[in-house]
Amino acid sequence: MRLDKFLGDCGLGTRKQLKECIKNGMVLVDGVVATKPDISIDPAQNEILFSGENLTENYSKFKYYILNKPQGVVSATKDNHDETVLDLIDTGYDKNLSPVGRLDKDTEGLLLITNDGKLAHRLLSPKKHVEKEYEVHTKKFVSESDIKRLEEGIDIGDEIPTLPAKAYISEQNGEQVLHLIIHEGRFHQVKRMLEAIGNEVVFLKRVRMGALLLDPSLLPGEYRELTKEELYLLK
Repeated sequence: MRLDKFLGDCGLGTRKQLKECIKNGMVLVDGVVATKPDISIDPAQNEILFSGENLTENYSKFKYYILNKPQGVVSATKDNHDETVLDLIDTGYDKNLSPVGRLDKDTEGLLLITNDGKLAHRLLSPKKHVEKEYEVHTKKFVSESDIKRLEEGIDIGDEIPTLPAKAYISEQNGEQVLHLIIHEGRFHQVKRMLEAIGNEVVFLKRVRMGALLLDPSLLPGEYRELTKEELYLLK
C-alpha cells in the first residue's frame, strides 16, 4: 500500500494535504522520516507515526459506523437533489463507504455505513433472514387481528406474499406503537404491509438490524464507530 493511501484511509486529509505533511517531516516509517508519499508500506509490518501518533496499532482497512438517520436524508452515496447519508459521515477521507440497505427518505433510525462489502452482502442476503425491527406509529388503531395478519405474511401486491413477520404493541407517551420485525427488504415494505391491513404509517423508525441496536444516545443525524462487541455480534 502507498503511504499516502494509508494515511488517507486513517482520515488524515487529502492526498495533497498529506503530501505536504510528508514533505514537512511529520511522518515516520519504522523510526525513519518518510520523504516520499508513494513509498510502499504494510500496516501489519511497519510502524507508522504521524505527528508522534502511532497509526498502526489499531488500523483496520474496514470502517463500520452506526448512524441514526434523520428524516429528509436519502440512503444513497450520491444524489443531485437531496442530502445523502454519506454527507453526514464526516471522517475526512474514508473511501468506498456505503449504506447497508436503505431507509426511505422520511424514515428515521438505524443505518449501518461501511466499506466491508462482504459483511453488507451477508446482512442483506435474503437467505440469511437477518431481522430488521421497526417502531411504527400508525394512523389507525392496530388490532389483534391486524397483528395476526402481519405475522402470517400478507399480500402487498408483489408476486408472492411477505414472509411471516413478528409483531407486538407497546405504549409510548400514551400512544400505541407497533413493533414490526421483518426479514426482507422489499420496496416500501413496512408501509405497504400497513396499507394491506387498511392502515397508514405516520412515523417509522428502525431500531434494530440483526443483533445491532440503535444507540439511544445518538440524536438524528449523529453517528459513531461500532464497538468491538457490536461488530462481533453483527458478524
